[in-house]
Amino acid sequence: LYCHPEIQKTPKSDKLREWYLSMIRKAKKEKIVLANRNIYDYFFTTSGESKAKVTAARLPYFDGDYLHGAAEDIIMQLHDKGATKYQRRGKFKKLSTKRSCRDFADAESSSNAFMDLQVMQKLGGTIFGMREDFIMVHMQHTCTHCREFINFGQRWVCQKCSDDFQLCHHCYMEEEKLNEEERHPAGKREWHSLHPVDVDELPADTRDGDEIIESEFFDTRQSFLSLCQGNHYQYDTLRRAKHSSMMVLYHLHNPSAPAFATSCNVCHHEIEAGQGWKCEICFDFDVCHTCYSNPEVQRHPHKLVQHPSCNAQNKEARQERLLQLQKMLELLVHATQCRQSSCQYAKCRNMKELFRHGVNCKTRVQGGCGLCKRMWYLLHAHARSCKEANCHIPRCMDLKEFSRRAKLQQESRRRAAVNEMMRQHAAESAAGNR
Repeated sequence: LYCHPEIQKTPKSDKLREWYLSMIRKAKKEKIVLANRNIYDYFFTTSGESKAKVTAARLPYFDGDYLHGAAEDIIMQLHDKGATKYQRRGKFKKLSTKRSCRDFADAESSSNAFMDLQVMQKLGGTIFGMREDFIMVHMQHTCTHCREFINFGQRWVCQKCSDDFQLCHHCYMEEEKLNEEERHPAGKREWHSLHPVDVDELPADTRDGDEIIESEFFDTRQSFLSLCQGNHYQYDTLRRAKHSSMMVLYHLHNPSAPAFATSCNVCHHEIEAGQGWKCEICFDFDVCHTCYSNPEVQRHPHKLVQHPSCNAQNKEARQERLLQLQKMLELLVHATQCRQSSCQYAKCRNMKELFRHGVNCKTRVQGGCGLCKRMWYLLHAHARSCKEANCHIPRCMDLKEFSRRAKLQQESRRRAAVNEMMRQHAAESAAGNR
């Protein structure tokens, strides 16, 4: 795909959607996926015989997803709008009696329900134009009425509608209490019978026995996309998907290995490990051995050095550097907790002196201080892997907050690009209907 013309590198939404649907159809045949729908019809409408409440609390929440980010933006806009309105009216009066407190609680509850309705209306209106692109797949059976997962017991399936209509045990008991004309199918004179089907219960222990592996390539969607784009990993065919998945697992289990393939700046061919030359000054200039040896190729003005070979010694050196970094991070945590003047660890004193230098240094990183650069490198490395909510390591909370804000800005730009694509799609559809 990366060799195709620029206009073909980013597939259109209809092509991309059909590719996803073809994979889902194959997954259905192999009993991996049970059903697929679009998110708008499932969560933003009450069509058919669904009795589930339309609320933002039912929306699937995935970190970095478009829906929850857009919902948070809408909530912030509504809060700002409400705060401005109350500021114009004046300050709140003090509530002194029990009745006034009860009335305030009721008003607060109705206000939250109204905001929930506004969020769903605005969010539904945003994705309505491209609702077919918001594909959702079901890995478990869901009840048609309450739309909750049926993970145990029995599900009651319509003999005529098959899996298009199925109820959980609770909704089936409520269905049995209704009159025949009120039962499934709603609004029709005929009556469909329901028969029970046993559900394969989930295992009692669903914990994953494998150890958790941290990787910067999976921190955000953009990081994973950059890894795939930089190495031309594609998932458009089964063969390419297998290769790409294998390479992603390789990077996951070998974090010290080079992450991206290098291409020649002259012939634009990929350079095999240890076979090219790079500039000592220009960080993005590399040439292959063929172009370097060709006298007809114009010489680069700076000195070129050969790429390090990918042999066993270099692999061992990378592993040694990774192990050394891990020991330094453990020493960093120890030095911040140590209160002894003569610690048993030999390098604890050196780490404390490094912290004192960072506090009193006037040159700082901006001025080129090597010790400050070393300290900030360790602090950044610790913050990337730290999972504690209230970490006592200096600057850890600030660095995590900075990373969180940068991630939010990146997601905001991505949502803005999606909104712009939606507007263009709506404009094209309106122009085509004229």
